[in-house]
Amino acid sequence: MRLIQLLNEKNHFLEKFYSLNEGQIQELQTGSFDGIERFYNQREDLLKILKYVDNEIHKSHSTHKDVSGLFDSTQKTQIRECLRVKESYVKRILEQDLTVLGLIDEAKSQIIRELQDIQKSKTALAGYKSPAAGL
Repeated sequence: MRLIQLLNEKNHFLEKFYSLNEGQIQELQTGSFDGIERFYNQREDLLKILKYVDNEIHKSHSTHKDVSGLFDSTQKTQIRECLRVKESYVKRILEQDLTVLGLIDEAKSQIIRELQDIQKSKTALAGYKSPAAGL
């Protein structure tokens, strides 16, 4: 059945999205931000694919006004399982996104503190400069 195939396809790409996030979280936890742009580009690509699959699901669903009579009990069970898996991935991806944002925010705060410390050091050193021009 096309709908079940599309739901499985969506879950496949959600799994890829989840795995991509996991890899990036590990990178960020080690302090490596080198691949962040590539990470965001890959996420955008996966989001485009997921949007396409969602549109296909919508088309498949909207062509049949009453879908309840279209599926036998096995297919209904498969659809419920696909939706359960999807919800699980979505929940975990949201948690990952919060982790990613937290790690980026933490790094940003650290950089701001370092820049403030550098500015304070420059100001302090400027007070010790000797007036060489007057000699």
